[in-house]
Amino acid sequence: MMRDSHRFIPSLQINIYPLGERALVLDPTPDAALSWAVQSKLCWIAEQLRQLPIVEEAIPGMNNLTIVVRETRQLKALQAKLDSLWHSAPTEEIDSRTIEIPVSYGGDGGPDLLSVAQFHHLSPEEVVKLHSQASYQVFFIGFQPGFAYLEGLSKRLHTPRLATPRLTIPAGSVGIGGEQTGIYPLASPGGWQIIGQTQQTLFNPTSDTPCLLKPGDKVRFTPVEIAL
Repeated sequence: MMRDSHRFIPSLQINIYPLGERALVLDPTPDAALSWAVQSKLCWIAEQLRQLPIVEEAIPGMNNLTIVVRETRQLKALQAKLDSLWHSAPTEEIDSRTIEIPVSYGGDGGPDLLSVAQFHHLSPEEVVKLHSQASYQVFFIGFQPGFAYLEGLSKRLHTPRLATPRLTIPAGSVGIGGEQTGIYPLASPGGWQIIGQTQQTLFNPTSDTPCLLKPGDKVRFTPVEIAL
């Protein structure tokens, strides 16, 4: 479970360190478990920073935040601002939506379902049950437009990535990579274990809201079929 109590946040020792010549990383949890309470604060801080003229980019990661300034000389001012924002950021949970993603497991769209099952000494049906019964939380969007980094995969399904990544993974592929599960919004190379396929559009560049998912959303996978 992710910790989100108000007492947990103030006890963290925040780390701020340089990344290249024009960037700083705010890392409040180098030795702590992942927490949505921390992530929600970082997302709020990113929104505030994007309004500052000195900030070129504010990029949330998994319980960390990278900020790029326009000029190197602005780093000192940014560091002071980060410390101030961290201590003033609200700790309330933001409103979240629950998005259901229909998935066809196995078959041509899920070529690694059987190998994942064998790795864990489970049946394919048990893998699907574990994968679809969990509730996942979107921590941030990255890697590809619309690619959501999800927290909540059962430890029983933690699976190493492929030894040799595939050159092309179709859009809509649902996979497992290490301790995470996710959906490829666009076709791309990748090394995740692909267990299913969804027809849901994750990224539409012509839409007013191009990304289906956003930080804070909860995701549930709904099995449409299981092909062995």
